[in-house]
Amino acid sequence: MSDGEGSTTGQPRTVVVTGGATGIGKAVAASFARDGDRVTIVGRREDALRHTVDELGPRVSWQQADVAERTQIAAAVERIVGEHGTIHVLVNNAGISNRNVTLATPLEEAEALWDELSRVNVKGVLLTTLACAPHLARPGGRVVMVSSGAVFTGGVFPGLMAYAASKAALHGMMSSLSRELGADGITVNTIAPGVIVDTEMTAGIPADDHLRLAAATVTKQVGHPEDIAAAVRHLASPAAQFVSAQVLQVDGGRLPG
Repeated sequence: MSDGEGSTTGQPRTVVVTGGATGIGKAVAASFARDGDRVTIVGRREDALRHTVDELGPRVSWQQADVAERTQIAAAVERIVGEHGTIHVLVNNAGISNRNVTLATPLEEAEALWDELSRVNVKGVLLTTLACAPHLARPGGRVVMVSSGAVFTGGVFPGLMAYAASKAALHGMMSSLSRELGADGITVNTIAPGVIVDTEMTAGIPADDHLRLAAATVTKQVGHPEDIAAAVRHLASPAAQFVSAQVLQVDGGRLPG
């Protein structure tokens, strides 16, 4: 291993990253692959999955699946386990955000948007984790959720109440899962990113707003996918074996800022 973050035995681990074709998920996959691990990225868009695998190299493979469709994610996990056996790290990164709900949103529309966000951001994480759980390394397995700083701030723009609520659900799920998996030596943690640029989710934020958003942090900067990847790698490492049921805010110090 190149940096000591991987397996204590020096053997490559099997890592599953949902939403791994772009943005944060892609950076996470690239980071594990550079360390010699076997990474499978999971997502809905075959073209994006293929492009990322071609870019990241032979240590990365892909499985096409909608994480919120039970039969699809179960089949994808079955194929991963059939090829690699044990899953050492699960990174629940898949999610959607561009579904704005405000007090002015018509009730019927708000309900539909809420259901869509909950389907992917909550149900998708639940199904993926339950499908992978029987195959996680015991001891030493790692589950990392990716939520959002919007859970604490309500979001940097109006309209994110349903998104923030869907991501907050992951914190409760994490706490319950950490209890159920902890006795087997499996940790479950969550990363709450702040404003992360260079992703599909934040592509609509004008460049001029980056300065304003950076000014709201104590470090006076916005984040990049690699910042989240570094935090995921730490929580997935042997060095974090005594860390579980924790939410790590990777946001440049936005709350005190």
